[in-house]
Amino acid sequence: MAALIGGLVSLILGIIGIIIWWGYFVKALAAGIPILLILGGALATYLGIEEWKDKRNAKNLEEKDSENIDTDKLKEEVAGLKKEVEDLKKED
Repeated sequence: MAALIGGLVSLILGIIGIIIWWGYFVKALAAGIPILLILGGALATYLGIEEWKDKRNAKNLEEKDSENIDTDKLKEEVAGLKKEVEDLKKED
């Protein structure tokens, strides 16, 4: 209940403040919007470059993995590891 009353009081004071200081509010918007646009654009550019790098690295990794995969060796290694685990179980 206190949050509701505090919210209503803040809302009313905010509306009164904007009406009284409308000129200052417009000046603050005029000063703040270009700064927000610059910071937002810089952030979007940075994130775009990082995404591009990630895609390029993923593509290179896929190409590298597809060239180096030897399934027979992997199957032999898995079989060897299974045998090793079974031997360890027998020892306990």
